[in-house]
Amino acid sequence: MNNGKPNWWSRPSSAPEAARIPTPPPADEGDGDFPLPAPRSSAGQEPADLTDPAPAPGSPAPEPLAAEAVAADSGQAPEAPAPEAPAPEAAPEPAVELTKSAPEPAVDLTKTAPAAEPAAPPVEPAPVAAPVPAAAEAQAPAPQARQPLHTPDEYRTPPYGEPGPWAPAPPVQRPPAAVPPQASPHPQPQPPVHAHAHPHPQPPGGATPWVQYDPWSAPGTGAPPLPAKKSRKGLALAAALAFALVTGVIGGGIGAYVERNGGLTTVELPQAEPGDTGRAPDSVAGIAASALPGVVTLHVRGNGSSGTGTGFVLDTKGHILTNNHVVDGAASSGDISVTFSSGETARAKLIGKDTGYDLAVVQVTGVSGLKALPLGNSDDVRVGDPVVAIGAPFDLSNTVTSGIISAKERPITAGGEKGDGSDISYVDALQTDAPINPGNSGGPLLDSKARVIGINSAIRAAGGGSGEGEGGGASQPGSIGLGFAIPINQGKRVAEELINTGKATHPVIGVSLDMQFNGDGARVGEKGKDGSASVTAGGPAAEAGLRPGDVITRVDGQRVHNGEELIVKIRAHRPGDKLELTLSRDGKELTKTLTLGSSQGT
Repeated sequence: MNNGKPNWWSRPSSAPEAARIPTPPPADEGDGDFPLPAPRSSAGQEPADLTDPAPAPGSPAPEPLAAEAVAADSGQAPEAPAPEAPAPEAAPEPAVELTKSAPEPAVDLTKTAPAAEPAAPPVEPAPVAAPVPAAAEAQAPAPQARQPLHTPDEYRTPPYGEPGPWAPAPPVQRPPAAVPPQASPHPQPQPPVHAHAHPHPQPPGGATPWVQYDPWSAPGTGAPPLPAKKSRKGLALAAALAFALVTGVIGGGIGAYVERNGGLTTVELPQAEPGDTGRAPDSVAGIAASALPGVVTLHVRGNGSSGTGTGFVLDTKGHILTNNHVVDGAASSGDISVTFSSGETARAKLIGKDTGYDLAVVQVTGVSGLKALPLGNSDDVRVGDPVVAIGAPFDLSNTVTSGIISAKERPITAGGEKGDGSDISYVDALQTDAPINPGNSGGPLLDSKARVIGINSAIRAAGGGSGEGEGGGASQPGSIGLGFAIPINQGKRVAEELINTGKATHPVIGVSLDMQFNGDGARVGEKGKDGSASVTAGGPAAEAGLRPGDVITRVDGQRVHNGEELIVKIRAHRPGDKLELTLSRDGKELTKTLTLGSSQGT
């Protein structure tokens, strides 16, 4: 069934057959179906009762349906009935008795049509008529078997029969999903099954049967969509991936070979073109290039030990200034070797040394082309000025470091191995953060114009001891950014005295200091070391009016905290210089002026 209309595919019957077709009763409103006679029963079987149910009392009698209606409903033009044979009389409708018995079972729709009608197309089965009471069924006469509408068409010519050999196969159509019936308290009358209809057999398992294509079916109920053709994009993508995989493997193998074997060709790395190698004279590179030819490395052997230090050339005569603790071991043997920045080596001899200033002068002979370093003025140095240090730390000659002046007039002491104080050095030093290490001692500390402003002499170690002059080493060798240099003004005066006389003079005030005093300032002792007077008679202090027990607190206005600082301040001057001393006596502050005396150094 489709949209309430039966599907008619058989050819129209001949005129006599059309005349014999009985007129079916009208169907209920809203249903365009009408009953057809049941198919012939097989031998030995009774035909199914497909008669229409009796009309309800009081309902109008059904009108006969003309043969033209049948043709119109099948989509064919109506044909005039042939006059050859009159139509047989329709069998009388049996009476219907209503009872409360159970409704008749539905007609078995699984049976196929007789073999004589293979060309009839399958149609949907019609619902079974409403149940008939038992009383009415008992009074109803036996139904009369009805004849089919027409004889089978042996040729089954399209479009009335099945497709011929020339027609293309119709597309497959699946029936739409069945809608579950709605429960109703009263049974609805069902149209009878047409006599020539062939019900569709239901396959086992509830599978959807295959049906013939229906051109009058509703949209969406046609054949299922054909499977989409496989796109070639998938094949192209797979081929591309395979190609990328193969090329990746080959590329990886080539890369591994190149990495292990150094490549297939000679490797040539890019490099900048040669440029200007000149540097500004005030840069670190410019200062180092100017000063390195005048810096030397000293190797000293003696007293069963050896050491390394640095020095710099004072003049073209071969005089070299260095620290006393660098050459102290060669005082008796005189085994000193000097190596210049060019790599040339020469023997040197000791000209003079001074323990109190920690300075010494050696001289080389037979060396030409010596370059003396210019000397600056340490009094003009200011904190923060850039400086460059050159030396041979740990025997690494021509090492250049840079920094600034961290402080001035730092009173430091070095040496003191003998224990009697005769080998202690008192230095009013310049402090710098330029890295200074063991081996830098005696090297020059240069300003921005490559002039010598100090002689690198000591470092402060992390353990609290001072540098190389104290025992020749420190508790932690190496720079921590606290280096000290002897001011060049003091070094110049001592170097001149050592070159001219072999000895250096020390300025003195003529008093013995109490080194055990714990107060603030330098206190004049009550007695000297050997029990003599603490104030030398006729000396500078006696003439200025100093007495035993006086506490000196200032020198030329600079604060003094202990006896060592007073010695450092005094030795920063030359003999004959006048000093203004501020002292405390019996709770009173006094000011005295004196002229420094001179003593022979060792």
